[in-house]
Amino acid sequence: MFEYFYHEILRRTIVSFGSLFNNISIKHLNNADNVVNIIKVPLAYGPTQKFLARINQSPNLSKSVQITLPRMSFEFTGLTYDPTRKSTTTQFFSTKSVETGTETKKAYLPVPYNMQFELSIMSKLNDDALQIIEQILPYFQPAYTLTVDLIETINEKRDIPVVLENITMQDDYEGDFNTRRVLIYTLRFTAKTYLFGPTSSIDKDIIKKVSIGYVAGNTTSAPTRDVIYSVEPRAIKNYTGSILTNLSNDIGIEDVLINVNDASSIEINTYLDLNGEELYVKSKSGNVLTVERGKDNTTIVSHLAGSPIKSITSSDNDLIEEGDDFGFSGSLN
Repeated sequence: MFEYFYHEILRRTIVSFGSLFNNISIKHLNNADNVVNIIKVPLAYGPTQKFLARINQSPNLSKSVQITLPRMSFEFTGLTYDPTRKSTTTQFFSTKSVETGTETKKAYLPVPYNMQFELSIMSKLNDDALQIIEQILPYFQPAYTLTVDLIETINEKRDIPVVLENITMQDDYEGDFNTRRVLIYTLRFTAKTYLFGPTSSIDKDIIKKVSIGYVAGNTTSAPTRDVIYSVEPRAIKNYTGSILTNLSNDIGIEDVLINVNDASSIEINTYLDLNGEELYVKSKSGNVLTVERGKDNTTIVSHLAGSPIKSITSSDNDLIEEGDDFGFSGSLN
């Protein structure tokens, strides 16, 4: 536990959030409604107070180094666990390494966390601030979805909803005529991201195949090889978390005909995982499957409608760990 790893997930989410507001511009018109100039609003990471202090301490606009308005700043302000998106912590998935293309990597399902952000819009003119606000709000209803490459080494991309929580406006008129006026609109967002633990290679020390040769003959000095029987470990449960469909009706322990919502992705002569019970698909007609129950000594139990039906494929076979129960797939040569 607590081995070193760093996927840069928080950093990637922060950068992706900031990129949403990179290309916002405002226009200034003259009395004839002609465009006088177009200003691309600068965006920087940092607290609002930092930029306000800079403005107050550098009031001379003739200086070559200055901060002018309008401008925007954003800041990562908090991180909280999100129990509503919790997944089973013992499940994991496998994928090919992007670096080698051959090595199989595995990672446990991610932990959901909410990242809080504040976007501050600072302006001297109210019309400038309203132009910026109006270019942002239509995209948040109240969420806008980002696709973020969370773990580059295994090409794990996730859709991250960014939810607009609230908007506040601050306009302080107190002070003398020498005090510079700054209108501040503050938009608060929540990004629903995921944090992954360390990825690791699939253990290659586990025996993946065993072959036994049968010999015949009257003497042991010159035996004749008649047949070779080969077996490979076969997973009896789903490791990858891939769900094919769901039960459409309750089934009891005696039922061998089961109704599912959609059987189009289920093939005959394959194995399925239904709440830990292994099923073998003998045939199907429409969305009705004929199955053998409790394969490989898994327990036959009743199941409720809506229960997820998961696939058991070669990807699951690669994820069998030492100490797990497994079956065998055999062949004669």
